[in-house]
Amino acid sequence: MKHKLFKSAVTVFAGWFLFASMAFADAAPGDVLVTLGEDLSNEQRATLLDEMGVDEESAIMYTVSNDEEHQYLGDYISASRIGTNALSSTKITLLESGEGVNVETNRIDWVTEAMYANALVTAGVEDAEIYVTAPFNVSGTAALTGLIKAYEASTEEVIPEEQKQVANEEMIKTAELGEEFGTEKAAELMTRIKEEIAEGNVETEEDLRDLIQRIANELGIELTEEELNGLVSLFQRMQNLDIDWGKVQNQIGKIRDNLSEFLESEEGQGLIRSILDFFDALIDAVRGWFSSGVITWFKS
Repeated sequence: MKHKLFKSAVTVFAGWFLFASMAFADAAPGDVLVTLGEDLSNEQRATLLDEMGVDEESAIMYTVSNDEEHQYLGDYISASRIGTNALSSTKITLLESGEGVNVETNRIDWVTEAMYANALVTAGVEDAEIYVTAPFNVSGTAALTGLIKAYEASTEEVIPEEQKQVANEEMIKTAELGEEFGTEKAAELMTRIKEEIAEGNVETEEDLRDLIQRIANELGIELTEEELNGLVSLFQRMQNLDIDWGKVQNQIGKIRDNLSEFLESEEGQGLIRSILDFFDALIDAVRGWFSSGVITWFKS
């Protein structure tokens, strides 16, 4: 399904470079960082802060402009799609080492939680709970930039600019593939490619091309030559970065673990039960149609 809500989707977070020089030496698990779009109305701002459960006195607050959004997304999305307003907002909570990256979204209808988590891991983000939201439905394409910048500022880790750009490109390509093949398949494709690269199974461009094609085939994804070439180029750039692939592999494992834990949790089981209940009700309704003669009526 095509989404055209890019205009408001652009993230509030690009402006973190303004604060990169600030020291957060005392940043620790439990610390909360919040970014708000510069173009939010006072009412929207208050509503989003309430939604995130944020007390401005206890969180590190930042405002991000639309100009900053264009700076970090201009190479991947047209200016018209980025739009003229910065509205998206986020809450980032630092976690204990080893907990991995957890992402939850609200009113974000193009980029999924798995896409954010995957790209954040590429950028070197570790152990953070992330919540992305907006005052109304947006695509969420630009949120990644600010999330990376927020993490960088809070931990005093300098993430190379090229690594940030690759992470943004990865997210956009995954979302585009998601439109064509489904978001879960697209995210799984990117995850599995990175897992195999982390295993050291790719040495040449031909190895990479064969790897991408094989995994795509296994997932039932029929890539065009242009799509395949684009992924080869992206992962070549990724391989050329100074990425700790051991950490990438570990964080990907945590993402998978967190998903499994959710499905086994009371909330996850409740979701599964609600889906099963829906289908049970549907089956009962169909049986009722047969017993009441509705099907016979339609045939006549």
